Amino acid sequence: MRFLITAALTALAAGPAAAGEASISIEIPRLAVSEYHKPYVAFWVETADGSKATTLAVWYDAKQRDNEGNKYLKDIRQWWRRVGRELTLPADGLSSPTRGPGTHQIVFDASAKPLGELPPGSYQLVVEAAREVGGRELLRVPFQWPPQAPLSADVKGSDEITAVTLKLTP
Repeated sequence: MRFLITAALTALAAGPAAAGEASISIEIPRLAVSEYHKPYVAFWVETADGSKATTLAVWYDAKQRDNEGNKYLKDIRQWWRRVGRELTLPADGLSSPTRGPGTHQIVFDASAKPLGELPPGSYQLVVEAAREVGGRELLRVPFQWPPQAPLSADVKGSDEITAVTLKLTP
């Protein structure tokens, strides 16, 4: 069984008239394994060369006793190494619980951090998922911000994420 997680993002470029919208669809498979755990998922945007990264959201077990869920955040390895270890979690507006099967949305205010501070340029949407007693997967979707024309880009995964689709409209 698979479920679809949809995250609708709205972003604002540096100029006052350069607004746009981005929507992200993340398809995560429900695996037929004896011990299934919901995946921890991190969403971030980084420059095309990977020199600067900004976290959009991180889904993990924030409510575990004694912050036990925080201990497993380092399993989202690339995110943890790039920006995760510098964050104090839970972070208002960034962290939320893992998601069960179904469709989910997150919406970002175009004028608010972090997307509201993106200057025009080349970026990558990066989505990484890690699951306890399971695998890990990282997918990248390149894009230009702000979009000059509507864009739809798909990336297929193989294990923890079936697909990521990024749709941008000017």
